Amino acid sequence: MEKIRLEIKWAMLFIVMTLLWMVLEKLVGLHSTRIDLHMYLTNLFAIPAILVYVFALKEKKKKDFKGQMTFKQGLFSGLIMTLIITLFAPLTQWIISTIITPEYFPNVIAHSVETGYHSTLEEAQAYFNLNNYMVQSTIGTLIMGVVTTLIVAFFLKTKVRT
Repeated sequence: MEKIRLEIKWAMLFIVMTLLWMVLEKLVGLHSTRIDLHMYLTNLFAIPAILVYVFALKEKKKKDFKGQMTFKQGLFSGLIMTLIITLFAPLTQWIISTIITPEYFPNVIAHSVETGYHSTLEEAQAYFNLNNYMVQSTIGTLIMGVVTTLIVAFFLKTKVRT
């Protein structure tokens, strides 16, 4: 456990940041009165998400690798972080959907039918529900975590000077 203490720390910070982001989205009306903007503005979450990975791998490089980190070391560290975040994704989604913003699904279902995004109520309900979002968040977390890790580890690796 000691070897991955920083990964655990940053994974937990990522999860807390995710929950706080959802509170922010709710407070500004993206889950209710401004739901029409949700599908666009929710993507801004990528900025703090990437920054968490950057700060995590920078700290790992400085503290555990004494300023010298290979791509492989950065990759391993980021993947451990991603694994932890992914394992918690269903719980995180449950907290978001049942505690933080239980009105989101009814609102987005109504909006998607009104705008013609989904042609029927049943179609919208089949897409916008807790089980589907738990699966989507787990798969999305894993994919985006791996991609982010690859990119951040590449840029933070110690350059070999010749």
